Amino acid sequence: MVTAHDTPLATLRRASNARVDATLAALFESRPAVEARLEAAMRHGLLVGGKRLRPLLVYLAGRALGAEDDALDAPAAAIELIHAYSLIHDDLPAMDDDDLRRGQPTVHKAYDEATAILAGDALQALAFEVMASRPHPRLAALVSTLAVAAGRDGMVAGQALDLAAVGGHPDVEALAHMHAHKTGALIVAAVRMGGLIAVEADDPRLAALIRYARAIGLAFQIHDDILDVTGDTATLGKTSGADAARAKPTYPSLLGLAGAQQKANALIDEAIAALAPLGEPAAPLADLAHYMIERDH
Repeated sequence: MVTAHDTPLATLRRASNARVDATLAALFESRPAVEARLEAAMRHGLLVGGKRLRPLLVYLAGRALGAEDDALDAPAAAIELIHAYSLIHDDLPAMDDDDLRRGQPTVHKAYDEATAILAGDALQALAFEVMASRPHPRLAALVSTLAVAAGRDGMVAGQALDLAAVGGHPDVEALAHMHAHKTGALIVAAVRMGGLIAVEADDPRLAALIRYARAIGLAFQIHDDILDVTGDTATLGKTSGADAARAKPTYPSLLGLAGAQQKANALIDEAIAALAPLGEPAAPLADLAHYMIERDH
């Protein structure tokens, strides 16, 4: 009998996770630590658990356009380094004030706030070091994609919008704008970076992939909002009900659970339609789109 653990997508995920985890671990094994506590905090925030969806998107998008895995390792590692840094900082008391992440104490709980800030800073810098260490004809476009997605026009802006929205009453459009930056920017960057390894920036297939990424990015966040209501802390690996406790606006709070699920389903249909120009090589991306709104954590 086929189970959730041996589907084609699950097999791809395991292989992708093993590949990017080896790349990430090598970053620490290749040179001695300058400061042991900082190094341990970085490892805790990066190497302990995680779905590794953004690296998987790099690999699947790149393969769909003909890229080789060896060339995709650097952007896959870099996007996960940025994601890990963002989670460490988001969990801080000055931000979301979370005690649990991936079923483990958050970095500031396992170590201390100052070490957590420095660990996040170091992981962010390491992402660009990784990219710069692997020459590529479109390296400038790759680095720019990552920097814009991570910064004031992307993820950081989204976090600022998220903090400003606490206790407020934004409409659905404003919520989508916030999530397009906070969550969607890195998801789009992962797909764009994978694609750029294979093709030029003006390739129409890359534009199709970006349309796909924008749709799944929002669907991913809507499903996260749903899981915060319907999931449990043990399965989620983080505290359930945290959004409501902080009076954060979410899709279920604006649309209801059924309306939020309907919106997520519509976005997945949109994402899969966007893949049509890529044909069979994009089939794993279609499977991943469905996974985005079927996962339990």
